[in-house]
Amino acid sequence: MIALAFFDLLPEALRLGSAFEARTILAATALGFFFYAIVDQLFLVRAHGHPAEERGWAGAGSLSVHSFMDGLALGIAFQASQSIGIVVAVAILAHDCSDGMNTVSVVLKNGGSQRAALRWLLTDAAAPLVGAGASLLIRPSPQGLALALAVFAGFFVYIGASDLLPESFHTHAKKWTAAATLAGAATLFLVVRLAG
Repeated sequence: MIALAFFDLLPEALRLGSAFEARTILAATALGFFFYAIVDQLFLVRAHGHPAEERGWAGAGSLSVHSFMDGLALGIAFQASQSIGIVVAVAILAHDCSDGMNTVSVVLKNGGSQRAALRWLLTDAAAPLVGAGASLLIRPSPQGLALALAVFAGFFVYIGASDLLPESFHTHAKKWTAAATLAGAATLFLVVRLAG
């Protein structure tokens, strides 16, 4: 999730938000990070510091909204041209598998059942289709889309840094976890570079 924020969402937000200064886009990212942190700490963590199932739902919901925006971007890209649409489709397909894995991981890690994880996975899988359909009705400005992507990047950095990375290093061998983390980030970096 952290690699997705750094290698996909933020560069795209900076590209789309060229009318803004970079600090504005990064401020939107920080706003997303701290907003999610406050919501997480005030509303989603149960007493005594135990993770709440609702915390997993919030993370999975954020990923599903991101997938909806992927579909929206896909529909708008195909409206611009078929070649742009194909490039965007390849990029979305390349990282959507990791979105699905992150959705399931964040639900299960926070005490959700396998059935709940499957429901969220299906929601995340359907969201791009709904987004693509919505692209026929919704025309967000590039600046608005840039700010939304930046806010979602902040959400994803928080979820990855507060939940997923610490848990993986806590329960698994450190050297293999570090190697897998770096390999996953490198893979996502290459996929985004090749798709762009």
